[in-house]
This record gives sequence, C-alpha cells and structure tokens, in this order.
Amino acid sequence: MKAIALLTPGNPEVLQLQEIPAPTLQKSTDVLVRLRAAGVNPIDTKLRSRGTFYPQQTPHVLGCDGAGVIEAVGAGVRDFQVGDEVFFCSGGLGGPHGNYAELAVVDERFIAKKPAALSFAEAAAAPLVLITAWESLYDRARLQAGQKVLVQAGAGGVGHVAIQLAKLQGAEVCATVSSETKAEFVRQLGADRVIFYKDTDVISEVLAWTDGEGVDIGFDTVGGETFYKTIPAVKIYGDVVTILEPDPALGNLKTARTRNQRISLELMLTPMLQNLVEEQQQQAKILQQCARLCDRNLLKIYVSQTFSLEEAAAAHKLLETGSVTGKIVLLIS
Repeated sequence: MKAIALLTPGNPEVLQLQEIPAPTLQKSTDVLVRLRAAGVNPIDTKLRSRGTFYPQQTPHVLGCDGAGVIEAVGAGVRDFQVGDEVFFCSGGLGGPHGNYAELAVVDERFIAKKPAALSFAEAAAAPLVLITAWESLYDRARLQAGQKVLVQAGAGGVGHVAIQLAKLQGAEVCATVSSETKAEFVRQLGADRVIFYKDTDVISEVLAWTDGEGVDIGFDTVGGETFYKTIPAVKIYGDVVTILEPDPALGNLKTARTRNQRISLELMLTPMLQNLVEEQQQQAKILQQCARLCDRNLLKIYVSQTFSLEEAAAAHKLLETGSVTGKIVLLIS
C-alpha cells in the first residue's frame, strides 16, 4: 500500500511517499479500514522532528487520527461490519501502524461510526481534539453550567472544539486569538468574550470580565509561558488545565499554590501509550457521544486546509507556523 514513511527524524522533507506492506488483521476484534482521510496534529510534527515512541520499529507511519470505510472484520467483531464508515484515534506513535496510509487495522473497541453530518476530512480532523477537549473540560476540570472558562488559542484545533463543548455545558467562554478573522470565527462558535493576546494584557482583560475574581477554569492549549500566564487569570479554588508539559524554566506554581488552585495535566494519548484497554474504550464512547452532537448540528469541526497524502511535508510545514485555524487534513484516495 501507499504510505508516508518516516525512516529517520528530521525536517518535513523526511516524509516520503513509499510502498510498504499492507496491514493485516491480527486479533479477532480487529477491523481493516480503507482510509479516506487522516488528521494532522502537533504530536505528528513532534514525532517527525524528535523521533517516535518506538524507534526500533521502522518504517514509521505517523497519524493518530483516521476516518474511512471498513473493508474486513475479524471473527470476533460484533458492532461493526464491512462498509461501515468510521473514525478513530489509534496508532501513529511509532512503527508502521499509523494513518498517513491507504489502510489501517484498528481494534473495534477503539473506533466509532462516523457522524453522517461530517465529511471524511472533518471526521479525520476530529478524534484527538474532541477527546482532548472533552477530557480537559468535563473530566479534569469538571465543568458545570454557569461557570466561566478561559480558552487559550480559541481558534486552534483543540481550542475551537473546547469553546463549543463549554457552551454546550452552559458555561460562559472567553477566548484568546491573534487576529480579527479568528475573533469572528470564535464568536461564531459561541465565545462570549474575545481577547487579542498580542495587543492586550490577557490577565487584566479576564479579571475585568469577571469583576476581579478570575475564571472558574483556565484551559491552556499553548504551553510555555502561556500556562503560567493562565494561572493568575483563574479564581481562587479554580481549575487550570494544560495539554502541554509545564516548563519550570519559564515560571513557577507559587501563584497557583497561594490561590489554592487545582492543576491538571491532560494527555489523551496515555491510554494508547500505556495500552489501557478500558480507557481507550472510554475514549471511543466520547467519540460516539460527539458524533451524536455533530449529527444534531450542535458541534462542528473546522478544517482550514486539506492536502493530498503525498503532500504530507507541506501539511507539516503549515502546521508548524503556529497560525492555523481549526485543523489540517490529508486526503487519501
């Protein structure tokens, strides 16, 4: 089959279209998916440049997110059949089992039926960001109706989903953006307050919005200094959730401690990395719930640009500019 193979870490140009052996069913619960699209995520660019989690397995096929049509099923598969359209977050962390390819084998327990309302491109863009935002807001921060939420980088992949999930829960949302175009985008998603982080002091703006108290939840999707700048914008006894590892060289948690805040670290890849079956099944259930929301037109996935499979290097270059609205997707035919 055709796939984008990574033989050695490096710049985007190391991503090359090659012929590699097609995957086959290994377990009775496996399904073979003819991929129609693959999402491009920051984890992909990091693995490409730094190396994968399983360096001894080559070639590497990146891409955690996929969407396509089931072509074959194992003897033990009960909930899916040939011809079903599905989407999922599985594989892509090292070795040949990623989604920048024509075919993928996935355990039926870790997939969900594609929302009818979404194209294959939109469905492939969805899984990682949906699960990340859901776990961050609903599981880590325990978001409740009437609370106020700060979403850093609200126009990004995780951010634009987080705004919608927060609004669905009955929260008020403040989002940071870098341009008027992105401001209009997040307003359309339901953001109640927009802050241009390049031109204004985010902390002051948030405190003004909350009468000096701070938001109930600060959601950092950027990392670095942004994580530490989120803390003073969150109320006493509030929640701060970040999807990046805090860098102690850029700040400290003294303010968080004096404000008695709860700090949560979100890595939706943990179940896959630790081979936690029940947790991966739970993530598939999140996708099922989100699929229903999409089909009721209550949740949208925005794809800003698509590339062909052989243009994976160009997709990585664009993502690494750090200015993408929504998601980037590879189309596979």
